[in-house]
Amino acid sequence: MLSKFTKIDEEFICENCGYKVTKLGYSCRNHCPKCLYSKHVDINPGDRAEKCHGMLEPIGVEIDSKKGYVIVHKCKKCGKIRKNKAAEDDNLDLIIKLGSDPDWQFLKTGGRS
Repeated sequence: MLSKFTKIDEEFICENCGYKVTKLGYSCRNHCPKCLYSKHVDINPGDRAEKCHGMLEPIGVEIDSKKGYVIVHKCKKCGKIRKNKAAEDDNLDLIIKLGSDPDWQFLKTGGRS
């Protein structure tokens, strides 16, 4: 089976906060470690085949037993939801804040308490 993951680890300037994001080194960097925003450029990780190019806003966090924190993004242009594994140098305070946001808890449960 062919992998749908293309390793691209490159520096970029965050279009949301202007932070100069450096290479991750051990995997692909796909979001800003400071504000956690990403850009909707991939269909499959690293392929750069998505035409939308909207900003992916962090809207919540999930905890995966194997991956750890997983940041949930929603594209501000097309509305698609994308999930990205948190990196070691991500803003942990912001990750915790996202995970405890009552609006995220409401969305995650589909409005059920």
